[in-house]
Amino acid sequence: MVYLQPDSTEISTIYEQYIPKIQTNDILTIVVTAADPKVTAPFNPLSTMATSNMTQAVDLALRPTYTVNENGDIVLPMLGKIKVSGLTRIQAIEKLRKELSQYIKDPGVNINFNNFRVSVLGEVARPGSFILPTERVTVLEALGMAGDMTIRGVRQNVLLIREVDGQKTMQRLDLTKQETLNSPYYYLAQNDVIYVEPNKAQINNSKLGANTNIIISIAGLLITVISVLTR
Repeated sequence: MVYLQPDSTEISTIYEQYIPKIQTNDILTIVVTAADPKVTAPFNPLSTMATSNMTQAVDLALRPTYTVNENGDIVLPMLGKIKVSGLTRIQAIEKLRKELSQYIKDPGVNINFNNFRVSVLGEVARPGSFILPTERVTVLEALGMAGDMTIRGVRQNVLLIREVDGQKTMQRLDLTKQETLNSPYYYLAQNDVIYVEPNKAQINNSKLGANTNIIISIAGLLITVISVLTR
């Protein structure tokens, strides 16, 4: 099964054109840093489970998360409501740095998605949902996480379902053609769903299997009835 068969298509995919934007209901982890850690304390409230002896990794895990509300805002300590929907992660970082500059000299800000999830269904080895540590992921990488398509999957008609601002869109991708690399759907966004449909042979086998089970059940019932009547 050959993916992305070479042809005369000019590859012009630029990730920066398709960087996922922050949407409502996204969950963000935000950490503020500065030369003097004490001045960042009001902006980095720890969980009540935090202790002074915890490791840095555990400390970061206990940082609070912020859910983007229906108006596209998050609410931060001291800063109040900040609109972040429609921004990329880098744009949101720059916006928060500007807001924090009135309280902190040269603040550093790190924002990560806590719920950047994609789902891969259908004719793949391990279908399921995957929470990713980064928002830079392609449809091929997602299929790789799901163990790749089975030999019964239709590579020429992979369905990608995406929701933006409550609107669902569907796009078909032909993964045997190089032009797919230029698709705006090649790079995934949060909550994308990839569905790999089965080929005709698999569909027919499924129908045959279902019909076979029915025939066996009916035959078993008839044999039982005949056995009882002929005793």
